[in-house]
Amino acid sequence: MTGQEEPSSFRLAYVPGVTPTKWVRVWNERLPDVPLTLVQVPAAEAYELLRTGGADAGLVRLPVDRTDLSAIPLYTETTVVVVPKDHVVAAVEEVSPEELADEIVLHPLDDTLDWERPPGRPAMERPETTADAIELVAAGVGLLAVPQSLARLHHRKDLTYRPLSDTPESRVALSWPQAEPTPDLVEEFIGIVRGRTVNSTRGRGATPPQPKAKAKRPEKSGRPADKSPRSGSGGAKGLKGAKGAKSVKRGSKAGKPRRRS
Repeated sequence: MTGQEEPSSFRLAYVPGVTPTKWVRVWNERLPDVPLTLVQVPAAEAYELLRTGGADAGLVRLPVDRTDLSAIPLYTETTVVVVPKDHVVAAVEEVSPEELADEIVLHPLDDTLDWERPPGRPAMERPETTADAIELVAAGVGLLAVPQSLARLHHRKDLTYRPLSDTPESRVALSWPQAEPTPDLVEEFIGIVRGRTVNSTRGRGATPPQPKAKAKRPEKSGRPADKSPRSGSGGAKGLKGAKGAKSVKRGSKAGKPRRRS
C-alpha cells in the first residue's frame, strides 16, 4: 500500500490495558477526513491480526517478532500485585517478591509478563484469563501480579494493588506489518505517537517547506558617484588657496635681510 492507494479509514488494534485515547484525539484533529477505527484484541492474538491485515497498526506488548513486523517501544509499565483490601500487603507502599514467598500467586495463561520464575507459590491450576484471575483474587484464592494498566482495567471496590519491585515489567509498543515504503497513514500515526508536530517534514499532513526569500540588494544609480571635490571652501579653489599660503610663507622667509657682520 502506498500513498496513492490510501484506505478510506485507518484501523488501529490495541490490547487490554492500553489506552489509545490521546493519540486518537490528535489523529481526529489532524486527519478529520480519515476515520480511525479501534479494534480491541487479546494480547496473544494481536500479532496474527496485524499479519493477516486485520489492522493497519497495533498498540501491543513486547516482545514482537521482528521477522515480519516492525515495532517502536513507547513506554514501560510498573508491575503491581493485586490483593484484597483487607490483605496485609494493602498496608505497605511496595512489596518485594520475597515477601510473597508464602502466598499463592496466580499465573493466568494470558499473562503478559516474561517471568523466569513467578513469585509466590503456584495455584493448582492456571486461570484461563486475567479477568478470571481477578475473580479468584476477590474470592480469596490467591494474589495476582500484572502490569498496572490491567489492574486499573479490572478494578473492583473490594480489591487494591501495590507496586511489586524487582520483577519483569511490561513494555508497550506500536507495531505494524513490514512494508517498503511504510504506508503514509502508518507513518502519520508513528509521527503522532512520537510527538511530531503537524508541520513535520514527514506524514500526510505536513506542510511543504517554503523557499526562503532572497534579500534585496540596494539599487545602483545610473550615474557614477562624483568623487571629485566640489567648488567652494572644500573644492579645488580651496586647495589652490592652501598651496598659495604655503608658498607665501616660504617666500617671506627667503626675503628676510641678512645680518651684516
